[in-house]
Amino acid sequence: MSIVENIARVRERIASAAGRVGRDPKEITLMAVSKTFPVERIREAYAAGLRVFGENRVQEFSEKSGALSELADAEWHLIGHLQTNKAAKAVELFEEVDSVDSVRLAEKLNSAAEKLGKTLPILIEINVGAEDAKSGAAPASDELEQILLAAPRWGNLTIRGLMTVPPYSEDPENARPFFRQLRGIRNQMSSRKLPAIAMDVLSMGMSHDFEVAIEEGSTCVRVGTAIFGERTKA
Repeated sequence: MSIVENIARVRERIASAAGRVGRDPKEITLMAVSKTFPVERIREAYAAGLRVFGENRVQEFSEKSGALSELADAEWHLIGHLQTNKAAKAVELFEEVDSVDSVRLAEKLNSAAEKLGKTLPILIEINVGAEDAKSGAAPASDELEQILLAAPRWGNLTIRGLMTVPPYSEDPENARPFFRQLRGIRNQMSSRKLPAIAMDVLSMGMSHDFEVAIEEGSTCVRVGTAIFGERTKA
């Protein structure tokens, strides 16, 4: 199937999942995860109506960004782990960083954003499965609490919500408890009414499990394979 057909099919699946739980599909953002895919494929997705794209690596997107500059209203999100020494470049390249997992990284992003005179939206990444191979702050950890408490002093960052990647399973239903856990963390944070923090975004769900994520409250699904096809490299 073509990218246009793939996107149409994904949107149908989003609408069906939202309908099952009485949600409006318009409140769910479809992010095309374009990491490793060439600019030609990204342009196809843009031409088909997508405007929000997710990239995993600063260096890779830096090499592609010039060839995509004509996509004026495209929105580029960094969704992969970010090293602090690449924070300044990330602020230059991306409209949002969705993988903040430490006070140190947030401080670097805030400083870089201040120098560029911009306000950077961010998401806090939560490692709901406590997997050693994945980044993200642990639920109920000191690091997460310190991020929340430090947020008011970051004048150039806006915390919009949470992101997670649950442990992989062939059965999407196995991700449901983790999506539910993230929603619970969001609700608990919202109830605290912390300053300088909005909890409007729950970024969870990928190609194989986004329908379950929507049923559990996701407001942004990150879809790569179901749009672009299988990747030939990681």
